[in-house]
Amino acid sequence: MATPKPTAILLFCCPDQRGIVAALSTFITRHNGNIIALDQYVDAEEGVFFARMEWELEGFSLPLGQFAEHFDAVARPFQANWRLHRSDQRLRMAVMVSKQAHCLYDILARHESGEWPVEIALVLSNHEDHRGLVERHGLPFHCIPVTPQSKAAAEAAQIDLLRKANVDIVVLARYMQILGPAFVQAFPMRIINIHHSFLPAFAGANPYRAAHDRGVKIIGATAHFVTEKLDEGPIIEQDVIRVSHRQGVDDLVRLGRDLEKIVLSRAIYGQLHHRLLVYKNRTVVFS
Repeated sequence: MATPKPTAILLFCCPDQRGIVAALSTFITRHNGNIIALDQYVDAEEGVFFARMEWELEGFSLPLGQFAEHFDAVARPFQANWRLHRSDQRLRMAVMVSKQAHCLYDILARHESGEWPVEIALVLSNHEDHRGLVERHGLPFHCIPVTPQSKAAAEAAQIDLLRKANVDIVVLARYMQILGPAFVQAFPMRIINIHHSFLPAFAGANPYRAAHDRGVKIIGATAHFVTEKLDEGPIIEQDVIRVSHRQGVDDLVRLGRDLEKIVLSRAIYGQLHHRLLVYKNRTVVFS
């Protein structure tokens, strides 16, 4: 299979006004850039413009090291926030997991198959259960136990480990600890979590049993960025499936875990391909 040509990806956000697309396109084409994708959205209620623009680096006459210096003249009049990425620079991802391994298995399989443009820098857990699995995949595994008494010290050690590994994204693949404010602040809008969509109605240790006892008809999963407010960060991806009285608790668990894997993988894919923009407590997810 042919290697895709490297591209530059611009994520752009500013107050909505006339001439934005023309200004962006003109800047890229002036430097001999071939635009291959442009996706835009206007939040009419908020009056905010969002865009994702991608162009080929082959033939682009402006070195990306000088891009910010030149592009500032375009972005400043629009009062814009923007980020630039290269498709050929893989992000570094850390995976955090506790005892449930279904999301971890899925992530490792997608990584090993080359489906994702990512480097898994390490897997971090508060239990030893999955050391063998991770090391069989040739990846570093670190275990830092967490107790109520050691939580602050454990999180400080985790933060230090992740920073030394230069991670860009932290994925909570069913990591069953609530992250403290210091941890969240260390990686703002760079931590992705997955959970079942029974919350808040069926929170607790056995939500599938509680949901079954109530006779739920829909179960789901939600992937979101982590903020200091528990499970209230910007939502990236969601999905649901219908269930009926015929399904027992084990069926709900199996179906729920399958859904969690799919929803989490979609969220990670969007982040790895630079398709996510956060505004206030919402996300714009470009297709």
